[in-house]
Amino acid sequence: MPITDPEKRDIVRSALLDMMICRKCYARNPPNAKKCRRCRSTRLRPKRKERAG
Repeated sequence: MPITDPEKRDIVRSALLDMMICRKCYARNPPNAKKCRRCRSTRLRPKRKERAG
């Protein structure tokens, strides 16, 4: 069931896509994280916003 309300869509998109991913253990971290919550690595990348492939 797609979400048609643009305000709700933005809330869902930010909850699911605005995060940092650890390159070492692949843990999801908050978007403003400087190091991983699980392994304390500083090798973080933003989560991809589009599908690969």
